[in-house]
Amino acid sequence: MAAGPREGLLADITRTRRARTGRASSWDQTGANRDNWIVMPGQERVLADLEGPGCITHIWMTQSCRRQPGPGQIAPEVVGVPMLEIHNALGVNWEVHDPDYYRKIVLRMYWDDSATPSVIAPLGDFFGLLNSLSGSYESLPLSVSAKEPEEYTFGGSASFNSWFQMPFGSRARITVENQNDVPYLQYFYIDYEVYPEPLAEDVAYFHAHYRQQRPCQGWGPDLQTNSAEVAIPHLSAEGNYVALETEGTGHYVGCTLAVRHFQDTWWGEGDDMIFIDDDTWPPSLHGTGMEDYLGHAWGMQRNGYLMNGSIVHESDAPGFQHSYRFHLMDPVRFSRRIAVTFEHGHANHLSDDWSSVAYWYQTTPAPGLTIPPVEERLPLRPEEQRLFADLPQLTEDQRRAREAAAERMSAFEAERDRVRAARVPEIDTAEQGNVQQAAELRRRWLEGQR
Repeated sequence: MAAGPREGLLADITRTRRARTGRASSWDQTGANRDNWIVMPGQERVLADLEGPGCITHIWMTQSCRRQPGPGQIAPEVVGVPMLEIHNALGVNWEVHDPDYYRKIVLRMYWDDSATPSVIAPLGDFFGLLNSLSGSYESLPLSVSAKEPEEYTFGGSASFNSWFQMPFGSRARITVENQNDVPYLQYFYIDYEVYPEPLAEDVAYFHAHYRQQRPCQGWGPDLQTNSAEVAIPHLSAEGNYVALETEGTGHYVGCTLAVRHFQDTWWGEGDDMIFIDDDTWPPSLHGTGMEDYLGHAWGMQRNGYLMNGSIVHESDAPGFQHSYRFHLMDPVRFSRRIAVTFEHGHANHLSDDWSSVAYWYQTTPAPGLTIPPVEERLPLRPEEQRLFADLPQLTEDQRRAREAAAERMSAFEAERDRVRAARVPEIDTAEQGNVQQAAELRRRWLEGQR
């Protein structure tokens, strides 16, 4: 028998493969430096359309969506980056993040010739930027690197990475849809490899699905967590939050989980219950509390590790706990069906806002994955109250100043919208260019293998 390192992450990298690596990206195919794609309101862009067999090995993304309450003094056509990043107090520009846009962009992935997606989630939530609230973390399959001054802000700048392996037989297609009312800019890398032979029969397909319950239906949200009154038996999964429910053969590999807590005590204490195949209660996997399932104890700490931890801790953003748990070393295997469920508070007594993305592999596409409409997905941000007074009697100078600002804004918006519209056919060409480049890369490599 031939010798060599054992199987495993670091051992596998020592072995050669008959494969060819490629990339679809937002690089400026005109040779200039506008390396982003504009995605207009209501528009869906195809980031990658690849011929298989192959596997997506890495995805990197960063993006920007700014609203402009007032006109800038620099012409939009001479701005070479998505945002000026000049402090608004200087009067040169006036730009603010769209606070909800990470929830308004929908990421979809299709394998082979499936008409329905195997991955569907808001863009931010897929990578772990939950509730459109920026926070940094590093796990083995996913990471978010938030811009430090904008950490724990809604819509704050961040970069995303995924190292989930995503095999495909005949085709892979990845799209983003902008369900916002303003354009946004998308940078991306989609790294992949192609193979000369079909995938092995035991290879399963990657899936991810966003779910939410707002609020969970609790029987005692006004009763204090861990009080004597809520310590009643709960001998079923009735009323549990459901993070994943699917039929087929495969294995669950984890989730990201956001809880928007309203009681200001403790959101956890609920047990994890994972039902496999023909389980009845108690299920094959019954846990002891949410912090326990997430690999922490005595509440959630601000720590994050390769497989588990906090993304946003409730001490950083009161009322928000964003967490993750990946089962890469301990996948939860199922032959016919699986339901991953969590109590919300002991015996489901709390009524909080829960959302999640579950990740799993199965041999056939999961049927009918959908997500709620955009207006139902928008994060429940802390209430912001402002006071507005009626305008006083204006002097002539004040009146002229307001009229001049309105005229300047009108001209600024017209030029900005012209520049945006001019980029659309450029990105149309780049979209087709990515498809053609991937096809040409595969053709040339296969010819060299003969």
